[in-house]
Amino acid sequence: MSSNTLDKLPIGATATVTNVQGDPQLQQRILEMGVLPGVQVQVVRYAPLGDPIEIKVMGYSLSLRKAEAKHISVEVSS
Repeated sequence: MSSNTLDKLPIGATATVTNVQGDPQLQQRILEMGVLPGVQVQVVRYAPLGDPIEIKVMGYSLSLRKAEAKHISVEVSS
């Protein structure tokens, strides 16, 4: 297993959230969207210019800006 941030994962990658960092307001917003430690996420696609990133979390699709995704630490199964 390797540790990474969500913004660096390739399309199709599945990982488990380990930590959400950043300022308290950003952290709270990400956590309220269901991106919680222990939850599995999958990268669905990147927008044509690479931003935003569409992920699947808890059965629904969510779009995050790269600037937000870089604050989400994940563990990827190898």
